[in-house]
Formats: sequence, C-alpha cells, structure tokens
Amino acid sequence: MLAANPPAVICSSPLELFFLFVVVLHCITTQSAMKSAITVRLDRDLQRKLDRVSKRLGKSRSDIVRDALSRQLSLLSFEMHRETAMPFAEARGYLTDEDVFKEVS
Repeated sequence: MLAANPPAVICSSPLELFFLFVVVLHCITTQSAMKSAITVRLDRDLQRKLDRVSKRLGKSRSDIVRDALSRQLSLLSFEMHRETAMPFAEARGYLTDEDVFKEVS
C-alpha cells in the first residue's frame, strides 16, 4: 500500500537504499565488550536442547544464548528499520523484495 503522503526521498536508487540498510544493520550488530549478566529461565525441554547443542559444538551455553540473542535482536531491528524505510521504497515504486533485487542485480 502506498503512503498517502510519501516522505521526501533520501535515496535516489535502490542500490543506495540497499547500502543504507547494510550500514544501519552493521551499526546495530556491532558488539561492545560484555558488561552485565542476566538470568534467563528455560523450560526443561529448551534447556536439554541447549545442553545438547552446547556439548555437540563445544561451546558454552552462554556463548550459544548470546549468539542467538544477538541474531534475534539484529533481525528484529532490521525488520523495524525496513518498516520505516518502506514508504521511501514504495514512493519510488519498489513494492517487493524482488523489485529491489532486480534493480541491484
């Protein structure tokens, strides 16, 4: 659905829009030094799965949870930024991922 009043266009091409997403995603996923600890409560089934994966990969449970949380937060952040950028893309006629892919490929 196109916005009734599309915002001013800040990217002149889909390629610029793509690079803007990449830069934003990089900024979001850059990790700083660990500074705090949290407690997470898991049901037995999830704990068993975590233990099996931890043992199989030779990684600590903390490493696996930290990696999974980082990935999930990056995905959620990307989705939020994408939602914000969609009116810009729609205003330029890019309605689907395929539209952008065709333009940047």
